[in-house]
This record gives sequence, C-alpha cells and structure tokens, in this order.
Amino acid sequence: MTRIGITGHQGLPEKAITHATEKIRELLAETAAPLIGYGSLAEGADQIFARELLAAGGSLHVVVPANGYEGTFPEAHRSTYFALLDQAAEVTRLPYSEPSEEAYDAAGQWVAQHCEVLIAVWDGQPSRGLGGTADAVAHALKLNRTLRVIWPAGVRRT
Repeated sequence: MTRIGITGHQGLPEKAITHATEKIRELLAETAAPLIGYGSLAEGADQIFARELLAAGGSLHVVVPANGYEGTFPEAHRSTYFALLDQAAEVTRLPYSEPSEEAYDAAGQWVAQHCEVLIAVWDGQPSRGLGGTADAVAHALKLNRTLRVIWPAGVRRT
C-alpha cells in the first residue's frame, strides 16, 4: 500500500493543468498498488489528483478542513467537489467551525502526516497566506516525507 498526499495551487494556468495532469498520471502509474490518496479536493491540483487517483484504481481519502468548506468553491468547481467527495472511500472532517487559513493549514498538515509521498503542484514560491502549498511542503519536509514537485518550466501563476 502506498499513501500519497496532494498539495498544490488553485487557479492554475492552462499549461500547468495539462502538465500536472500528465505528471500525476505518470507518477501514479509508477507507484506500487494499492494506492490511497489524501487531499482536500480544492479546485486545481487537489481535484486533478483525485480524478487521476480514482482513474488509476486508487482509494480516495478526503480531508474536509472546516464546516461550510463547500461554500468556498466557485460554482463551476462545486459540482466537481461533490462528485469527487461522493467517490471517497473515507472522509475526515477537521473540527473547524468555518473555513479559515488555520483550517487550511491544519488540513495540509494532516495530509503530510498521513502520507508517505507528497505530490506538490507548486511553483516554488512562498504561500500567499497561512495554509498554502509552501506551508504543506515545509511540513512534509520536517516529517521526512518523499516530496515530488510538479510544475512546468517558465509558467507563472497570476
């Protein structure tokens, strides 16, 4: 059994979406089954990972950062969130009463604590607030997790 977590940016540029999808698919194909994937299903990297994990026959474990988390999604991504959540083998709900940077940070730490490998769809830049991708990466490195960074050369986030 291989436990893989995901952290990554939302609002990915199209070139980053294509690159991340391809690289995540390749990484999952090279990884020993059975696969268990951990993530929060945020728009962007988390949803790409969840789709590819399920397509590869893996089991999805969703970490919901807070009550009302679904209300933070743009309408276009909310239905994807619910569809992926319905396919989760397990769901862990963190005890935050509402979405916040602290809740997101706790979710990133939870994922890092429970995985062996952390995939980071990350441009290498500092987090834009507590609980961002760089924070989850830093936590995983403190825990000596294997880190796989995915980002296309020359692409910048807006």
